[in-house]
Amino acid sequence: MSLAGTTVIPVNGHGPEDVLVDRDEGVYTGLEDGRIIRVAQEGRRIDTIADTGGRPLGLEFLGEDELLVCDADRGLLAVTIADGRVRTLATEGAGRRLLVCNNAAVAGDGTVYFSDSSTRFPVREWRADLIEQTGTGRLLRRTPDGAIDLLADGLQFANGVALIPDESFVTVAESGSCRLRRVWLTGVKQGRVEVFAGGLPGYPDNTSTGSDGLIWIAVPSPEVAALNLARKLPAPARAAVRRAPPWLQPSPSRTMRALGLDADGRIVQERYGEVDGFHMMTGVREREGKLYFGSLEERAIAMLPL
Repeated sequence: MSLAGTTVIPVNGHGPEDVLVDRDEGVYTGLEDGRIIRVAQEGRRIDTIADTGGRPLGLEFLGEDELLVCDADRGLLAVTIADGRVRTLATEGAGRRLLVCNNAAVAGDGTVYFSDSSTRFPVREWRADLIEQTGTGRLLRRTPDGAIDLLADGLQFANGVALIPDESFVTVAESGSCRLRRVWLTGVKQGRVEVFAGGLPGYPDNTSTGSDGLIWIAVPSPEVAALNLARKLPAPARAAVRRAPPWLQPSPSRTMRALGLDADGRIVQERYGEVDGFHMMTGVREREGKLYFGSLEERAIAMLPL
């Protein structure tokens, strides 16, 4: 099905990369300038919740009164909703600094599963990591006592993280490989890392678990032929492509997808196409029959009734 019927809601900043929806249909999102805002009444009211001083990406609720924020510059943060106080939960994990803390999921006991996209390129050079296929992304786990361990590494630009509702496994998107990996958390397969959904129709970005029990994936673009060609070039030529102005580099299409996957990795919901005034869909959240979208490149979020 298409994305027809999508409502574009302007916000007061650039790059609302992820979206998080509360019980009153207020939408939290992080902007390029470091602010976290709450958008209510379909954009008629916008409140600034906090300023992380970095680049907030993935957002989740951490208890009743806090947001968990994956900040690409400052690491894993907690933000108090009432007063905007920012506290640092982690700036490194498994012996390495967090270079691109990107997306997360929070378990019922407060355990946080989160991605570190690359150990080579910062978030503003995400194209470079996709060109070079560094395979340095990681999936990490922070327990409520603050201990952090490594669940999976060698990932191609680790991105969205989502828990299946029964919390038997966690998934992590590999943007550079067009697939989701699964790490089993319970049972006889505990600790095993395997492909959960491969051959996706584009580059998966943020993911989330919907109120419908599905794992929703934002796919900002189908595969780009020029990127596949650039990856095959010799190292000096790939470096030249990386150093070129963004408009000369392989660029995403304006065609976007939102995919809903069941516990077996099957696509059971799909919305795709182009939306006037909105592209580069990097975040998706399903709540009570509505989809909410974020974008790395727009000055707007969007909403679509299912």
